[in-house]
Amino acid sequence: MKELRDRQSAGAGPAPLAGPVAGGAMYGMIHQAARDFALSRLGPEQWEGLLETGGLSGRQFIGVEYYSDEETMRIVSLIGDRLGLDMTETFRQLGGAWVDFAGASTYGRVLQMAGDDLETFLSNLDRMHASIKSNMPKAALPGFEVVSSGGDAIRVQYRSERRGLAPFVQGILASVAQRFGETLDVSYVETEGGALFTLARRRAAA
Repeated sequence: MKELRDRQSAGAGPAPLAGPVAGGAMYGMIHQAARDFALSRLGPEQWEGLLETGGLSGRQFIGVEYYSDEETMRIVSLIGDRLGLDMTETFRQLGGAWVDFAGASTYGRVLQMAGDDLETFLSNLDRMHASIKSNMPKAALPGFEVVSSGGDAIRVQYRSERRGLAPFVQGILASVAQRFGETLDVSYVETEGGALFTLARRRAAA
């Protein structure tokens, strides 16, 4: 996790993992991450253009404020349209970018302390989220439980009040694994109130 440690910044930023929810709306941190993702992939001109297309021209997103689900989905959809991606793939790629975004914030220290290997890190996700709850008292943070590990796979149960964010979490988990030097195939099946993720280690070619 050295990269995460090296990318911390002085400004406040996002919570470590999946975008929190407050009363049917998402905190602005997800919009900030989407903005950075779009700027890196599309550039400032197209970012401003998609905001104008979405009726959001000049919109500024504040991390600790929250915005309607409709607005969130509109932004993600507009980014996907510009990139030629569907919503699932857009969320997956945005999830992959989220880890860098989180690591570059003051919450990078929380990430740093969550564990020195992938399984420990995953086991500490709920504890990590609890430690930031005081900064976001209205957040409905997701839950994670390592239900099995060892051998070639780790299985993680993800629970959330939201639907439709499993691809986002899939991208996050794949990115986190890479930062621990693990090359994994991350898949999931949706379950009631969340999804069951399988992080399968790739076998070396014979």
